Amino acid sequence: MKLKRVLSVVMAGAMVMGMTACGGGSSSESGGSAAASDAKSSAVESEAAGSEAGGSEAEAAGSEAPAESTGLSGTLKVAAVETAYGQDMWKEVCAAFEAANEGVTVELTIDKKLEDIISPEMKSGVFPDVIMRAVGAESGLTETFVKDNNLIDLTDVLAMNVPGESVTVGDKILPGFVENSITNPYGDGKTYLMPMFYGPCGLFYNQGLFTEKGWEVPATWDAMWELGETAKAEGIALFTYPTAGYFDAFLYALLHESMGNDKFQEALKYGEGIWDTPEAQAAFDIVEKLASYTESTTPANANDNDFRKNQQLILDNKALFMPNGNWVIGEMADAPRADGFEWGFTALPAVTDGGERASYSFFEQIWMPAGAENQDLGKAFIAFLYSDEAAGIFAEKGGAVQPITGMTDKLDGDNKLYYSIYDTGAVAVMDAFATTDPVEGITARSTFFDPINSLVTGDKTKDDWVNQIKSDSDALRAALK
Repeated sequence: MKLKRVLSVVMAGAMVMGMTACGGGSSSESGGSAAASDAKSSAVESEAAGSEAGGSEAEAAGSEAPAESTGLSGTLKVAAVETAYGQDMWKEVCAAFEAANEGVTVELTIDKKLEDIISPEMKSGVFPDVIMRAVGAESGLTETFVKDNNLIDLTDVLAMNVPGESVTVGDKILPGFVENSITNPYGDGKTYLMPMFYGPCGLFYNQGLFTEKGWEVPATWDAMWELGETAKAEGIALFTYPTAGYFDAFLYALLHESMGNDKFQEALKYGEGIWDTPEAQAAFDIVEKLASYTESTTPANANDNDFRKNQQLILDNKALFMPNGNWVIGEMADAPRADGFEWGFTALPAVTDGGERASYSFFEQIWMPAGAENQDLGKAFIAFLYSDEAAGIFAEKGGAVQPITGMTDKLDGDNKLYYSIYDTGAVAVMDAFATTDPVEGITARSTFFDPINSLVTGDKTKDDWVNQIKSDSDALRAALK
């Protein structure tokens, strides 16, 4: 096996996928999945690792790879951040690419602190050909390349056939995962960052309690308020949240539901007057009402040290719903729980009867720096990552799930429930507030998410919050890239 592994084990530091601290929610000024946490990443990956996906079916699919020479040759430099998915899956995928392309050698650099390894070389003009690093990381590596227009256009990869399969990369990727402000950061219809592993977000609850009580999961917000009154009569709060940062995924999905995609895109760019529209006000009204149904102890524990106490409210039947991603299963794996507890997961209720139900999805990205020397080989490698063979390795060896057709059929148990959410009618939302030049004292998180704690405690009114959003949006709009 020709694979050259450049591996460095770093004991300190948390794993990063483009997400900020687990209780801490998001740093949304990152311009993409600015909304997630390192610990979110670590836990979602650890939970996914328990999946039995990608076993014999994936191996069988992998046999479709062509045996004849592809004509590709040369040395490809691949750099990937090491997360809870581990190193083995990347080693095996790179080896499989080598096996399918006899003239190719892959040099793999993988590290928990990838930037510390590759940044010095990049400063001297030596770049990896392919980099697996998501937006939202503390280092801001990917955002820096986006801001400086130092990315290779990967739109043509979407038109390439997946190696060994009779489908293009673009047709195999699930809808919405390449038509968003993260993968297409310049709004020019071109894709510069390709989507990789993803994790749906929504509302988690105890299905066992709903079964016991004979309650239905609300399909609309009006039905949610009715359930809130029913639960209140039994001493159960309707809602809780780990930290206010978890309203990132929640608010993006809610705004998409209430505003529709066109106005939603305008809101993400802090459009003038957008927050005065009836559609935006409808979302603010829902958050205000939800705050009144939130378990009163939630804000006191909504911090990086105590957020699990809020998550425990669901397991103890003291609250019905909380926004989260499937990493919560791993985080609470050893926590006590009510008899008959069973995880349930749903998209947000619709704003109107029969309206859209949305679920935000965090996802990682892979891309090529403009300084890459082997661009054609790099694009061929990225296309290979969407093959059944590669997807099977990622799923089996690391528990990592890609947004491609057919993957949910290979999952079972809780993972099938979560990753199938888009197969059962939920709309996938993946955009985030636009990146701006730094504005002193203002971030998307401090503007849109953190104040929700004060809504719950009553220290702020909805009007206070909305006025702050309007004022801060004026400053952020003026600082747009």
